[in-house]
Amino acid sequence: MWKERRTDLSEGREPGPINLQRYKGGFYPSGIPTFYRSPVALVPEDLKAGKVDVAIVGAYTDNTIAMRGAAYGPNMLRAMSEIYGAWGIFEQAHVHTMITLGKDLNIVDYGDAPTEPFNVERSIHEIRKFIAEIAGVKHENGKHVIPIIMGGDHSLAYPDLAALADVYGKGNVGMIHFDAHYDGSYAYGVTGHNGSFTKRLIQEGHVKGENYIQIGLRGWYPDEVTWKWMREVGIKYHTMGQIEKHGWEAVLEEVMKEIDDGPDYWFISFDMDSMDPTYAPAVGSPEPNGLTTPVVFRMVRRLCAEKNVVGMEMVEYNPLRDSNWMTGQLANRIVKEAMVGIALRKKGITEADYESDLTKTHGQNKLTEIQYLTIIEQSEKR
Repeated sequence: MWKERRTDLSEGREPGPINLQRYKGGFYPSGIPTFYRSPVALVPEDLKAGKVDVAIVGAYTDNTIAMRGAAYGPNMLRAMSEIYGAWGIFEQAHVHTMITLGKDLNIVDYGDAPTEPFNVERSIHEIRKFIAEIAGVKHENGKHVIPIIMGGDHSLAYPDLAALADVYGKGNVGMIHFDAHYDGSYAYGVTGHNGSFTKRLIQEGHVKGENYIQIGLRGWYPDEVTWKWMREVGIKYHTMGQIEKHGWEAVLEEVMKEIDDGPDYWFISFDMDSMDPTYAPAVGSPEPNGLTTPVVFRMVRRLCAEKNVVGMEMVEYNPLRDSNWMTGQLANRIVKEAMVGIALRKKGITEADYESDLTKTHGQNKLTEIQYLTIIEQSEKR
């Protein structure tokens, strides 16, 4: 059965993450492919015992989109998740912040959510329970495990956000939705496809319309009727036209204020088609005139550092169309930028656009030799 789990996942071992790598360090493409070469956790007890901050999950929804291939995304992202940067004892620090994910965050690969390849409605209910299982693990410090879901098509947004609402309370989680499309269409009366979840989540009360923020809308849809509905329910949207007119920094600051006016918990849904096809051609529904990497890296990193992000999904990557692996590398990097932000927040660093003293230009920051050695010593202790 596609959703029937093994009952012996904990037999003969103490609870805790399992490192599958034979050697202490290495470079791509060596090692067993897990997300970012992280240890594996199989049951909630492993998350608890390992004091896990982030649990990454693969989900294979792929039958609600015309251009099939997103189902292959999770394992391809696992396989190529360390093209940039080594792992183990050779792991590199994030240049801007000097965050080293393997040291500053407890990250695990929690395997795959149960997905029925022929029926999206059967899948989303099981995925919802699976994600709630992860997010429901609460540590002694009061922090919950943060699930990051690698898709898969965008129908995942419904079970992913609904699962967080199950944990944190219905209507208590806001949505930050990066996408070229508003994804609230009940095409042909179908409510479970990759372009319908916005309306379904709001109508069922999992998220309030005024706590739903969209970034990157463009192209030829929504239509006039849909815009009116979005305004009626209070959705806050930021089109590419707004970004072109006012600048993305102004839009980012507006998004930050909108989050401050919302609930305590937030979920990031990142559709790769929000990116311009120049950067990300291998997506389900490419749309010209999208977001760029400098904009997205900074946005995602700041959101996760400054705001209480309790979950994220990366969807609509189609490796069957990724002839040069550029889109997959970018998808992985966006998630890593998000985890850098999560690590900064864990360390209590929530200032806007934080940059390590070590990496600032010499004109901006002149360190004495004693200051430099002190920073190095503190970094080594971490």
